[in-house]
Order: sequence, then structure tokens, then C-alpha cells
Amino acid sequence: MSLRLLAVHAHPDDESSKGAATYAAYVHGGAEVMIVSCTGGEAGSILNTAVHARSHAERDLPGLRRLEMSEAQRVLGVEHRWLGYRDSDMPEDGRLEPGVFARIPLEVSVRPLLRLIREFRPHVLVTYDENGGYPHPDHIRTHEVTMLAWQLAGEDRYAELGEPWAPLKLYYDRTMNQQRAKSMAELLKDHPEVHLTERVEAMLARLMEGQANITTQISIEEHFQVRDAALRAHASQVGPDNEFFFGYPRDLERLAYPYDDYELVASRVPCELPENDLFNGIADDDPAASDGQDSQEHPAR
Repeated sequence: MSLRLLAVHAHPDDESSKGAATYAAYVHGGAEVMIVSCTGGEAGSILNTAVHARSHAERDLPGLRRLEMSEAQRVLGVEHRWLGYRDSDMPEDGRLEPGVFARIPLEVSVRPLLRLIREFRPHVLVTYDENGGYPHPDHIRTHEVTMLAWQLAGEDRYAELGEPWAPLKLYYDRTMNQQRAKSMAELLKDHPEVHLTERVEAMLARLMEGQANITTQISIEEHFQVRDAALRAHASQVGPDNEFFFGYPRDLERLAYPYDDYELVASRVPCELPENDLFNGIADDDPAASDGQDSQEHPAR
């Protein structure tokens, strides 16, 4: 039995801007990885006005974003599923339209994720924290849905959604964090030949203001190229010369911070922290998740 990881994201492109190199690393190592997109990104905008498929984007942006997601999936070598909900957008008045993802009752929106978990049978779940990484309604709802699925997937409830399966470990994505931004900014002081725009420097400064609990670091330096290609696949959202994602030289990134970071928030197997593997404490043939009966959570040490 191969090791399996399921990452739950809000919109297409989130999987490529947060954790893509990790997914590529695990696929390269023989693990199975599935990405879940909770919404289709229907409320998005054309953020890259130079996108080659501009006419398609203007005519049918959700359709184009599905094609972009398919290409990112191919690049990463992962499986992908749509949860099937509509993008909630971020209305200025805070009033969400009826029927969008963030307004669907949790007991309803958790059902397709439960079915996926019971079909794919992942050992590890990855999602956002209670703030969604940033306070988009869909990111926050993604957190809530994943946390509920973590609790319910191994129980006998919702028998019509498949045989119970209890994932063994649950992580928050912490790939954008203070430690990363600080390391990258510090290294730039020794390389005055590299000039980042004020906008990028300001974004790094904002990242340095936030605190994150990091328990797990995944080495990703061999997978920068795949990560970047996956992100560029979302051409309507990210231009090939996007300063924030592509402006920092990769040779310097390898020196400054060649890691993706995560926070272990729940585990049903004993494990030692800090760690450098999301599957730490899980053997390739571990039967503990096979029937969802042993759902006791162990404190991470």
C-alpha cells in the first residue's frame, strides 16, 4: 500500500501557490497525491491581462480555469477532484450570494469531501488554518469543511458515502511565513545586484509580521521547476513574470529557504517533532487507518 496525501484547497491555483513543490516531491518519491479544489474560482478576475487565451478568459473564465487546473495537475503528476461548489467571492459589504460555497451548511458541504476521503483513503490531510491563510470566505470554509471531515471520516455515520477511513495526520499549510520571508530578505542584503520592486519588498515585510507555528519542514529545492511550471499553468491568474512568485532568483532561494513549511495540528499516530516528513510515524503498510476504528489522537512530541 502506497502512502497517500490529500490536500484540500479553496480555488484552482491555490494548490500551485501553496505546497506545489511538496506535492511534486512526494509524487517523485512514489506517494499518491490528490488535490481537492472546493470551488471552480468562478468569481475570480483576469489577473494576468497578457494571458494568451485572453478572448477565452473574457468569454468563459471558469471554463479556462478548469483547463488551467488540468494542466497544473499534469505538471504536478497528482490526482485532482472538484468538490463542486461555487466561488463565494469577497464582496465589500460582506453579503454573500445564496448558494455559494461559504453559505452552504457544513453538514451538506462536508459530504462530497467525506466521500473522497473514503474513496482515496489518504494517510495525511493538508488544509488551511482557521483564518484560511488569508480571510477569504472560501478559504475559511475550506478549513471548516476539512476539520469536520477529519472528525467524521472514520466514523460509521454517513454509511452511504463509503466505508469509514480515518486519516492519520492533519496539517495546516504554512508555506508563506515569517521565517521564510525573513531568510529571503536577509540574504538579499548580501546581493545588492538583485533589485526587487517596492511592491515585492512590501509583501515580504507583511509576511514577516505574521507568526506561524512550524512543526514540519519539507525539502523542496529539487522541485522548484515543477512548482513554477504548475503556477504558470494558471496563466489567467499569474503572469510568467509575476514579481512576487518569480522575481526572487532561484539560486538564492535555494540558499535562503529551500523548504515548504507545515504545522501538525492533529495526529492519530505517535510522532516526534520537529519533523521533515509529513508521513513521519506512518509505515508504508500501516493498517491503522484501514477501518477507522482506532481514532485516538496522540499528542505530538
